[in-house]
Amino acid sequence: MQSTSDVAGLAALAICESLLLALNDRKVLPEGEITGILVDAAAAHTNAPAGPARAATHKAVAALIQTIIDSGNSVRRS
Repeated sequence: MQSTSDVAGLAALAICESLLLALNDRKVLPEGEITGILVDAAAAHTNAPAGPARAATHKAVAALIQTIIDSGNSVRRS
């Protein structure tokens, strides 16, 4: 069984991706700005001043965000 924090994290990810898609679809934010948001989020985890116990988590989060950027999940590319 997944922990409550795992479920909450997956729900937050799904909601954020849907919001980014909606912002792009409605021309509120262009693709480049959405990608910039994701790059900033990844950098925040890459550069997080965490102790050894959290370093692996921050590295995994940054890698997941980079995968989202690379796959284009948060923007509809034409």
